[in-house]
Amino acid sequence: QVRLVESGGGLVQAGGSLRLSCAAYGSSIRGNSMDWYRQAPGKQRESVARISSGGSTNYADSVSGRFTISRDNSRNTVYLQMNSLKPEDTAVYYCYYAPDSWGQGTQVTVSS
Repeated sequence: QVRLVESGGGLVQAGGSLRLSCAAYGSSIRGNSMDWYRQAPGKQRESVARISSGGSTNYADSVSGRFTISRDNSRNTVYLQMNSLKPEDTAVYYCYYAPDSWGQGTQVTVSS
């Protein structure tokens, strides 16, 4: 089973940027799609972005145009660049490796 470790979260003002990283250990991500999810307090976990093994990307409507997912297979790492952050982006962000591997999450807090 792969172990995922997220980093890069923190407190930022509205309009600011953060870059999240997800490092995978125990298995190569090369042939897998990778996802970022988030969960805000009192809400269900929701999909934010996906990148296929070939590099194709998909985004939730709420982050499209502001967030960018990317991958570096040589580093076994996936990234989420988040720009123009809004208070409603406040959540714990999780990395996901199908079928059942989740990271511990990293907190992102956007102040107004």
